[in-house]
Amino acid sequence: MPEQNTRDYTFHAEVLFISSDGRKRFFRDDLALEEPLEIKVGFSRNGQFVTSPLSLTMRTPGEDLELAAGFLYSERLLEDKCQIVTINDSAPNVVEIILNFDVSSELRATKRNFFMHSGCGICGKNSIRFLKDMGIGKLEHGFPKVPVEVIYTLPERLMQAQSLFSKTGGLHAAALFSLNGELLRIREDVGRHNAVDKLIGSYFLESNLLLGESILFLSGRTSFELVQKALRACIPIVCSVGAPSSLAFQTAEEFGLTLLGFVREGHFNVYTDFGRLVE
Repeated sequence: MPEQNTRDYTFHAEVLFISSDGRKRFFRDDLALEEPLEIKVGFSRNGQFVTSPLSLTMRTPGEDLELAAGFLYSERLLEDKCQIVTINDSAPNVVEIILNFDVSSELRATKRNFFMHSGCGICGKNSIRFLKDMGIGKLEHGFPKVPVEVIYTLPERLMQAQSLFSKTGGLHAAALFSLNGELLRIREDVGRHNAVDKLIGSYFLESNLLLGESILFLSGRTSFELVQKALRACIPIVCSVGAPSSLAFQTAEEFGLTLLGFVREGHFNVYTDFGRLVE
């Protein structure tokens, strides 16, 4: 049976290795822990306190409060930490956030958006219009500036900081770098979106969402949702080891975000707004 290590959030499993040259051996492998997390919100409605389930996500345990706060901020259910009365994870695999305002209408809109984004026929124009309706504006063109030489250094710095990935090989990472390439903060999770929510949520809970002069680096590909989260936090530059999706490209282009892909081995592709790069 796999053994859970609650300190570093890994499973230890006995695995059989088989090679084409006939070699076989058993060894103990570290697997990334994956468990469900339910996010609930509580608030007062017409003088009565109500609790409503908001989301259920599969995640790597750890930084659960950051994940929940980052998720609510990304979905525009929260604007400021002062809107939170309490946030706790006293029950296993549950985070409950008590708010000081009625979010009934916001919850209905959020659940509609979940349904819209899960549909196979979602239109790119509708997605971009949705972000505009959220109040997300276009970023300042050509600002801030970042040297190309800094971008070359980011993959190695990210890899060196991925402690859980180095043990399991099964986690995504989201890291924030300064414009001179200093690693500011990193979060890891089995889900790409969760890693970004944890990262942004950590700053939100510190009332420190001043990220307009930073670089978001992702260990995988870049989807629309990840660009959305970056724009919500006013992060102007998103880099990834993999490629962006078509909707990620269209969204970055529409809002003036610099989108880089295949950042590895001394080269990268610039998909949108190369005016922020200086040689």
